[in-house]
Amino acid sequence: MTRPAPRRTVLAAALAAVAATAAAPATRAAAAPRAAGRPGDAEAADRGAPAPGTPADSAPVDYTGWTSYTDWRCGERGGTRPVPGVRPGLVIDRPSGSLDYTDPHTGTTSTWDSATWTSPVHTLRHPASELISSWNARTPAGTWLQVELLGTYTDGTATPAYVMGRWASGDGDIKRTSVDDQTDGKSSIWTDTFSIDDAAAGPLLASYRLRATLYRKPGSRLTPTLWRLGAMASTIPDRFTVPASVPGAGAGIELPVPRYSQNIHKGQYPEYDNGGEAWCSPTSSEMVIEYWGRKPSAADLAWVNPAFADPQVDHAARFTYDNQYQGCGNWPFNAAYAATYRDLQGVITRLHSLNDVERLIRAGIPVITSQSFLATELDGAGYGTSGHLMCIAGFTAEGDVVANDPASSSDDAVRNVYKRAQFETIWLRTKRYNASGNVSSGTGGVCYLYWPAHPSPGQRRALAAVGIR
Repeated sequence: MTRPAPRRTVLAAALAAVAATAAAPATRAAAAPRAAGRPGDAEAADRGAPAPGTPADSAPVDYTGWTSYTDWRCGERGGTRPVPGVRPGLVIDRPSGSLDYTDPHTGTTSTWDSATWTSPVHTLRHPASELISSWNARTPAGTWLQVELLGTYTDGTATPAYVMGRWASGDGDIKRTSVDDQTDGKSSIWTDTFSIDDAAAGPLLASYRLRATLYRKPGSRLTPTLWRLGAMASTIPDRFTVPASVPGAGAGIELPVPRYSQNIHKGQYPEYDNGGEAWCSPTSSEMVIEYWGRKPSAADLAWVNPAFADPQVDHAARFTYDNQYQGCGNWPFNAAYAATYRDLQGVITRLHSLNDVERLIRAGIPVITSQSFLATELDGAGYGTSGHLMCIAGFTAEGDVVANDPASSSDDAVRNVYKRAQFETIWLRTKRYNASGNVSSGTGGVCYLYWPAHPSPGQRRALAAVGIR
């Protein structure tokens, strides 16, 4: 029996965004941004009331993360040790096992010492149909990590130990990869997303643990350091449209997010998903990383052809690339890449409306959103896409979305203003009609959030208002 097309297919990382031709549409906004806020300037006052017309439990989202010294002590440790300090983490103490790992992308077999940490059981307030994990870590050369989901269904049975990713910040030891063909007939892993096969029939996900396995070369004293491990579980109802939110806290605020075009990288390093035409995700990630004052060093960029503009975008593409998915649009790999920069955190979650985005913008936190749409569904875009990432940098005084859209002809053309109601629909819906008139999937509000390891009080409140602690 053929599996139904998963929502995860929208992660095609703007393969259809190639239709964004080299000439930017004349309707795109070209005005210079307003006086912009800086990270930490605004102390968001709201406490996270539900968005208008959106009951809190109509589309439940539950992000849970383990990141404090107490968190690491509470988990089940198999050879790992919590490390206190300004940024608590988890490291290998004494390896508790070993693995002969044959890299499926190189055919090379190597032996690795390993140690594990398994989270406490997290029981969901609402059974979930999907889950996306994310993590923040440092993996020196000679180390890597694996994240697994250990779930329990509402019928009391257990999921397999699903691999959610095998990851290293570099690419010299293993090839960073998701794992295909994981299913038990009730649920499946689609690249980076756990999904119930038939959410209407069930069973759904009732609870879960996350297990991190840290690896290093035998005899080495090197270790990965894991700073954050978490997951977003959700049950988003099937919907083609969403109620339009009323402009609120973010109206008239625009953040000074750098602007980078993916399209100017077309043809560069085609081994990373056909070059820049599919690099919306790493390009968006790089914009926000640099907004927070971080960027690759000159030594980091030495491998990039010096004739290429914005070499940091090429760098981001290489180091977010998923060798199984054969693309740079693996959501957790992008968040993990952001967190390789000094004192940055990154998570994948879902938001309920643009009011949630406004809370974050008001606190100085840009939001990277994932959406798919026909050219006729987003005025001024000039293209259609089966999956595309862009960065919300702010809102006009009228509440329309100011987006740094990487599917643009040049860096100067990246800033665009999109109609609020149109943008909210293409981002939050789970169902849509494609160019052939058939039903396709939407992301249901997926976004990337990157922020400092030590946020300001206002940023902390804004993150808590959208379920991130």
